This record gives sequence, structure tokens and C-alpha cells, in this order.
Amino acid sequence: MEFFKVVSIQDARELIDREFGEYIMGTEEESLLKCRGRILSEDIVANVNVPEFDRSTVDGYAIVVEDSHGATESIPSILDYLGEVRIGETSEYSVKNGQAVYVPTGGMIPIGATGMIMIENTEKMDDTTVLLFKPISKGENMIFTGEDIEKGEVVLQSGRIIGPNEVGVLASLGINKVKVVKKPRVYILSTGDELIDLDEELEMGKIRDINSYALSAMIEDIGCDTIGREIIKDDYNLLLEGVKNALEKSDLVLLSGGSSVGTRDFTHKVIADLHGKGVLAHGLSIKPGKPTIIGDGNGKLIVGLPGHPVSSIVVFKALVEPYLFTLLRTGNFKRKLTAVATHNFPSSPGKETYHMVTVREENGKTLVTPSFGKSGMITLLSSSNGYIVIREHEEGIDKGDEREVYLF
Repeated sequence: MEFFKVVSIQDARELIDREFGEYIMGTEEESLLKCRGRILSEDIVANVNVPEFDRSTVDGYAIVVEDSHGATESIPSILDYLGEVRIGETSEYSVKNGQAVYVPTGGMIPIGATGMIMIENTEKMDDTTVLLFKPISKGENMIFTGEDIEKGEVVLQSGRIIGPNEVGVLASLGINKVKVVKKPRVYILSTGDELIDLDEELEMGKIRDINSYALSAMIEDIGCDTIGREIIKDDYNLLLEGVKNALEKSDLVLLSGGSSVGTRDFTHKVIADLHGKGVLAHGLSIKPGKPTIIGDGNGKLIVGLPGHPVSSIVVFKALVEPYLFTLLRTGNFKRKLTAVATHNFPSSPGKETYHMVTVREENGKTLVTPSFGKSGMITLLSSSNGYIVIREHEEGIDKGDEREVYLF
């Protein structure tokens, strides 16, 4: 395939889905206390009713509600007091008309009771008599068996992200282990003689490897694992061995740098020489991020990202992140909001344009302002908290327009 026979972002996504859509992540079992942020790999079906018994939501008296009808402060209803249900114990009482049993919050409601009257609307006269000062309706202050969760009900669906709320639901069902999707493993190879790691001394002409750290953070942020980061010099054999090693250990390989057309850029040749379909696309109609490579290595996706930090992150968000969400079997959970443009945003004809932006609240409005800088400037990222996408067919954004903003 020729260099820079560019494809659109949409075509690139469809290409990846077509070529790698059948790559399936396995499942594993995880304990309830360690599953936060993981993705359910199967439906959770309730094996019990929640609650498992009729339960009181207040401290008060279990009664037959008709006994409270007409009750007032001046003319209370008078009921026989039978006794108390202790929290955590089975009720041994049976309530009939004219009778009341004290039940604490969370306690089991006795057979025959049809409502709970709050203790502040009553008065216990002695060991045998209770006065009611307010009428209540049937089922008031009660949760019935299975009202929260019914046995056999699908309470959490496969693909759901497990958060604190989901953990609570699982705990209520007595489930302490769940099956989750294995985390996709990503290996990052940064290429270039000029690159050094953070703990190396910065010499003239050298550049710190920024991209692998930023990419790793984004990978971890969406629930995947960065299992390796390496800096590879501009040497064909070293890069070939590095990619082969990365493919053996991971589900996806990212190459940072080495995706443009140059005499010392070996990415294209390395991918072509692997066991697979080789280079599938080289060049995206996107700004920034045009010099991007999509390849197949042994049936696994390889993406060669641009070397400029902003370009690298843009392509990750536009192309790599959606694929990782596919591997996780979940939707594309991009955080976004609507904001009003404070400036005009230019576009590049025929290209999908990504603008780094700053979002702020002012006088009750959400405003979005462009962050200015070149794609090689790392401060363009630190000064931004989101980005706007201008599609290929659009002619920019006018000041005052409302647009969706994707948040970092």
C-alpha cells in the first residue's frame, strides 16, 4: 500500500472493526472488593428476593391500617400492644385488628400487618396499650418481599461497569465473586534515537519520552493495562524484535513515533514483515494526526501513532480508545457536555479537526475556549481540559454556537 493514501476516521474505525472485530477478550473471576471499575462479562440474575422478608423502613408499630383511619390528636385510635420484634430476629407475632407490634427500622413485619405507623405519631400508654394519632395507608413505611429485587430478575447486565452502586447490589445478593472481562493488555514502543527515559540525563538534542507516559495514563484510565513500555532506537532489527516481543505479551501494540515518511522510519517495513496482513492504512484525514499507521501483526492490531504529543493523544482518543472499549465489551463512555463557543474555531477542509479546549462556567453558562499552540507543544495539553471535533464536511464553528465538548 502506498504511503499517505489517507482514509477518514470513520473508514479507519470500520477497517479496525472489520479486521479485528472478532478478537475476543477472555473472562476471569474477581472478588467483590477488587472488582470496582471492571466490566461484567455475564448477566447477574438474582438468586434470592431482596428483601427476603417484609421489612419496616421506620421505627414504629406494625398494624392493620384500617385501625388508624380517623385517628387524630384529639381522638386517637386505641390498640392492644402485643410486644416487640427485635432487629435481626424472626417475628413470632401475628397481627389482627385492634393490635400493634413494635418493629424497629429494618425489622421483620409480623404476619397480618398491612402498614407501619411511625413512632412519633403514637404513644405507648403502658405495657398493653398504644395510641395512634394519625391515619396511614396500606403498605406505608414497608418494603415487601422481593419489592427491591425479585428472585430470577436480571439485576445487572453484561457489559456494565462495576462501580460502588453495583458493588452494593451484588453484596445484597450475597455474591462475593463475579466474572469480568479480562483487561486488554497494551504494549507501548516509543521509537527514535533522540528519545530518553525520565531517569536519564537530558543532553542537547535529546527528548524525554513523554508519549508513553501520557498514553499509559489514558490506557489505565479506561480500565486497560499497560504491560510494557520501551524505547527503541532507529534500527530495523531492534524494532522488529521489539514488536514481536510486544505482540507475544499483549492484545494491542502502540508505536509512538516512526509513522511519518522518512528514511529512518522503519515502522511501515517492520509491520509489513510480520506474520499478518501487514500495513492496512497509512495516513488519516485528521488534524492533527495525519501520519498514522494501522497494521496487522499476527492477527493483533498495531497502531503507529505520530510523535507529537498532542497528535498522539488525538489519534488515541479518535481511533484506539473506541477499539479498547470494543474489547472491553462496553459502550464508548466518553465524558461530554454542551458548551457555547467563545471564539470562532477554524477547520481544515476534508479533514476531521480536533481542537484542544478549555471549558469553564461563567454567569450560569458553560463556555468553551480554544487552547492555542502547536501539536508538538506539551503545554497545549496541560492548558486544556477537553477537545472539540469538527467533522470533515463542516466549515468550522462560529462564536456563539453550541457544541459537544469531550472531556479529558
